[in-house]
Amino acid sequence: MAESADTRLKRLGMRSWRRGTKEMDIILGRFSDERLATLDADALDHYEALLSENDQDLYQWVSGQSAPPERFADLVATIADHTATRAK
Repeated sequence: MAESADTRLKRLGMRSWRRGTKEMDIILGRFSDERLATLDADALDHYEALLSENDQDLYQWVSGQSAPPERFADLVATIADHTATRAK
């Protein structure tokens, strides 16, 4: 049985909020709450792949401490921009 779009969004939202580090819980949780519903299926696949990365790397990428792998560069930039906008 295929997963419904609503179930997928809820699952990805839960994975975003339950990362393992508080910083990434907040960054990815807020992003998921506000932006996941606007992403198409391919973008959700890409986001789900990003969630498989470890929190220490993700935090360094989003905070600009190190460059993300090329395959995630655009998505990480979108998340970083979202985070910076919310901080203002």
